[in-house]
Amino acid sequence: MLKKTICLFTGMLVSAVFVANIYAQNRPAGIFDGNSDVGPVKNKGSVVYNAANQQYTVTGSGTNIWFGKDEFHFVWKRVKGDFILRTNTAFVGKGTEAHRKLGLMVRKSLNGTSAHVNAVVHGDGLTSLQYRVADGDSTKEQKSAITAADVIQLERKGKTYTMSVARKGDVFGPEEKIDLNLGDEVYVGIFVCSHNPAVSEKAIFSNVRIVTPAPADLVTYKQYLGSNIEILDMQTQNSRIIYQSPKSLQAPNWTVDNKSLIYNSEGLLYKYNLATNIPVVLNTGAAKGNNNDHVLSFDGKWLTISNNDNGSPSVGFVVPVTGGEPRRVTETGKGASYMHGWSPDGKFLVFCGERNKEYDVYRVPVAGGPEERLTNTPGLDDGPEYTPDGKFIYFNSVRSGLMQVWRMNADGSNQMQVTNDDNNNWFPHVSPDGKWIVFITFLKSEVAPGDHPFYKHVYLRVMPITGGQPKVVAYLYGGQGTINTPSWSPDSKHIAFVSNTNLLFPAFPISNN
Repeated sequence: MLKKTICLFTGMLVSAVFVANIYAQNRPAGIFDGNSDVGPVKNKGSVVYNAANQQYTVTGSGTNIWFGKDEFHFVWKRVKGDFILRTNTAFVGKGTEAHRKLGLMVRKSLNGTSAHVNAVVHGDGLTSLQYRVADGDSTKEQKSAITAADVIQLERKGKTYTMSVARKGDVFGPEEKIDLNLGDEVYVGIFVCSHNPAVSEKAIFSNVRIVTPAPADLVTYKQYLGSNIEILDMQTQNSRIIYQSPKSLQAPNWTVDNKSLIYNSEGLLYKYNLATNIPVVLNTGAAKGNNNDHVLSFDGKWLTISNNDNGSPSVGFVVPVTGGEPRRVTETGKGASYMHGWSPDGKFLVFCGERNKEYDVYRVPVAGGPEERLTNTPGLDDGPEYTPDGKFIYFNSVRSGLMQVWRMNADGSNQMQVTNDDNNNWFPHVSPDGKWIVFITFLKSEVAPGDHPFYKHVYLRVMPITGGQPKVVAYLYGGQGTINTPSWSPDSKHIAFVSNTNLLFPAFPISNN
């Protein structure tokens, strides 16, 4: 009887341990629904989610992801429809096997023989798009021209899967594509495989995003996706989502006291408290049609805002940062005015003005007075902003073909091109320490030079103010409203910006504001 009781207790204990292991491997982590060992792995895998920096440390073993069956550790979410899956990632340590693997996976099921597609980086640097067309089939591969990628993106549009990869700081290289029917609802996520059943490997995944993009029939400027407010650490290039809304939030300004962000949404301005994660409406009096061209003065006491109530052309105003009734500063009957910058001494405002169907850079005295045209070339000149020393104005111009960053003296003289690449570069913002320029880059394959629409694949790039090759610091889905206005932190160590997604599964502080 005692022997039978011991056996029964032992069986219950084993069962409890098994159930505990299953629970541990299926509980949510960050934005994911669960995590599982796929296939008969020898060493159980795991995931540790660091909520402070929104990073995932994944440990996995397994023989391989190849031929007709797989063994690895998978951190996953069930997703329907089109999506963009993206991450920055790297192995921890030198590892044991040249073909240990990490990457992004889309899978029909959690069965080890399931049809799937994955964007994978091997321990020896080989980067490829791998796929199994049907359950149990042999795995096929399309190798990327980029090796040792540490930025990986896998996008589904209909039945087409597209892999885009880059080395950190570079734009994405040539795409790899495959048409594959995995069904509408799939498992998507991040994975690690050791390529040696006796070994466990570890990798860190940061900037992990599952984006639900705009549908093809979305009516721009009338229908909107949800918004993420993100804060990017310029040293690590790790970005954290601090706030989400199903509405369109745009153009965060960072206040000089380092306590708040100011953004616009549905015609109103909001002051978002960084300590409490709570936004409140900023009083702008009769101005109820505020757009995403709003800028703080260098001393942090004033805002210039752009307001287009009732569909009228945008007009420039100034208002105390604490709120109040705004005072108009741009002239009546001149056309639209989009405010972009203050002079450091607080005496002038610069803006993009539409006059006689031409868009140019203008400046106007804050105290009132006639506006002065600073650019006069055909085509769009936009986004003017002073350097902290007041000597120069940076802006973007289409005059050389594609949209590029330009610079001129504060009086409009000596206009010279700063960027010269095969992209469309908008809205240069100079860091408060005067050392860096950040700007948003649209792909010429997606966007015409004179346009900066919502809901596109874009980069945030930085370059030294003294010149040099721009480097990507953020890969994202956004565009209009992402970084239209200055959003550096006062110490020049962080940038606030907006990315977009259809918020089907929010995971961070969210509000209807």
